[in-house]
Amino acid sequence: DHEARFELALAKNAKGDREGAVDDLLIIIEYDKAWNEEEARKQLIEFFEAYGPMDEVTKSGRRRLSSILFR
Repeated sequence: DHEARFELALAKNAKGDREGAVDDLLIIIEYDKAWNEEEARKQLIEFFEAYGPMDEVTKSGRRRLSSILFR
């Protein structure tokens, strides 16, 4: 259920589990890139912006996102 996973990602991020939040959003994107008007991708980009470009979670997440999008 993408909606439940999306809400879980938001909760994980709020509790400081940034890696878990990114993982959940990437799973949604991997299964259905266009889900809910690309809400998972948009939220992921917001997280990356908040974490900063030099953050390891951002760097790793961006690589994984590129891998999913450009298969």
